[in-house]
Amino acid sequence: MSAKSLEIRAMFQKYDDIRDAGLTDPPGIRRFDDIQYGSDPVWHKLDVYRPAEAVGKLPVIVSFHGGAWAYGDKERYQYYGMELAQQGFAVVNYTYRLTPEFQFPAPLEDTNLVFAWILAHAEEYGLDTAHIFAVGDSAGAQGIALYSCMLTNPAYAAKFPFKAPEGLRLQAVALNCGLYSTDVALDSLDDFLAKPEDLALLSVIDYITADFPPAFIMTSNEDFLQHEPEKLLPVLERCGIPYQYRFCGTDELRLGHVFHCDIRNAAAKQINKEECEFFRSLL
Repeated sequence: MSAKSLEIRAMFQKYDDIRDAGLTDPPGIRRFDDIQYGSDPVWHKLDVYRPAEAVGKLPVIVSFHGGAWAYGDKERYQYYGMELAQQGFAVVNYTYRLTPEFQFPAPLEDTNLVFAWILAHAEEYGLDTAHIFAVGDSAGAQGIALYSCMLTNPAYAAKFPFKAPEGLRLQAVALNCGLYSTDVALDSLDDFLAKPEDLALLSVIDYITADFPPAFIMTSNEDFLQHEPEKLLPVLERCGIPYQYRFCGTDELRLGHVFHCDIRNAAAKQINKEECEFFRSLL
């Protein structure tokens, strides 16, 4: 493992350990843990969270976690995922293969497996496959936006060695503190990209078409990627994609990168509620 990837993992884990210290499962949530969705028994694991008293199929939110392509897993996103589930959704929270052990497009291929699993197990876990939404933050926002491009741009999809499940459609996505161009370089990209020419495949704004799903875009005043929506929003407008945009924080309230994952934070609870309301408005 490269020194840079080790540094990223240590730094991010330290912050997340502090953020989540003492958290426990919220009341009223039923969870199904450590379900294997692909061939790898270590990396291909997901959880499903549902309101415990819900009956029948629920609209689905799939969570593509962030971490600069080098860090993160479903355990780090379990409390955030259950927060979304409390608002009436079935949430699928998954781990995917990271760099430097694996290179692009491994996370997109794993995401494809997750959606195939959802379609195959909808009856078992009460998943309404007519209403599938997705959230992502940081590299995860980039990742779910790229996957949305795969579903809606045949020329982009043709660049990958795997195909999306037949009939899959994302009704909307929420992109939080994300990276949508290649103007900002993540430190982990040297490990992540097997070929330098693959960098161009990470530029979301180059592959959006009129069929891209409606989007909720969020950033904040202490987000180091706060200027990325300035590149994304004009593309959405040009393609006629419905969207909502939120810039969070004030002079008195400083909100950092992916602040929405800190479920103790009142501003996080509010923006997560707004995103779920956006999804519900499309049901």
